[in-house]
Amino acid sequence: MEWSPRTGESAVLAGVGAVLGGATVLLDPLGRVLVGAAAVLLLALAVRDRLLRPRLAAGPDGVVVRRLTGATVLPWARLGVQVRESRRWGLRSRLLELDTAGGPDDDGELVLLGRRDLGADPGEVAQALTALRPW
Repeated sequence: MEWSPRTGESAVLAGVGAVLGGATVLLDPLGRVLVGAAAVLLLALAVRDRLLRPRLAAGPDGVVVRRLTGATVLPWARLGVQVRESRRWGLRSRLLELDTAGGPDDDGELVLLGRRDLGADPGEVAQALTALRPW
């Protein structure tokens, strides 16, 4: 199974970034800097979404997480899966937490992915990963 950012959301980011980039020619110098920075940020997010597809994939060896620095394999034998919920300023946030228990010489690995990274609810992804676990 694989999880990736939703294609539609990435396309909207790219579209809004392009519109903002085009709008910079109509603004004063300070507006160009601010709107131009927002356009670059949105376009960078859209490119990141495209490059990191699929963001999370489950296979027989474990879970593969794609990052800008490369793919990381988290083996099933050491993998802990849970959902981390938090509330801040009245907003609820849910993150999928993938943790490999580190030994004495190994610090392990902690990966946190949100709904936008996965294109699905982190709780549903956690349930699917638990069901896919080989034991």
